[in-house]
Amino acid sequence: MDVTEVLLPGVGIRYEFTNHEGDRVGVVAGRTGDFELVVYGRGDPDEGRPLVRLNSEEADAVAEILGAPRIAERFADLTREVPGLRSGQVEVRSSSPFAGQPLGRTRARTRTGASIVAIVRGEDVIASPTPGETLQAGDVLVVIGTREGIAGVDRIVQG
Repeated sequence: MDVTEVLLPGVGIRYEFTNHEGDRVGVVAGRTGDFELVVYGRGDPDEGRPLVRLNSEEADAVAEILGAPRIAERFADLTREVPGLRSGQVEVRSSSPFAGQPLGRTRARTRTGASIVAIVRGEDVIASPTPGETLQAGDVLVVIGTREGIAGVDRIVQG
């Protein structure tokens, strides 16, 4: 799918694509951090009909809602395509020595070869967490690696 990017001087940037039904869809990212979802009429390609306006917090929520299932789906596809590669989940319990500590302190990837690709925290998903992301009790770590690597991450996190 092709997404075109158009600079709107004084307004922001418009991202535009054509969906599977042939509708032209635009997302206008305003300079103020607000977003607008627009559909263009088939008769006049320049006439956009706003569907919804979102502030930056609402846009982040929509991105997480749409992105989290897609991320999990792509990981599942990847693990089917690569023999020996698996995905798993590791919960950070309150008794973990890493609850309240930065993710990097676990040195999980260095010690096991498995990668922590996301943190699920309640309703939020932190994709591609940085080593500085602080782990919290109740977090669920999404781990990609071998079966042994995922088990190793679990042992490390549980202490």
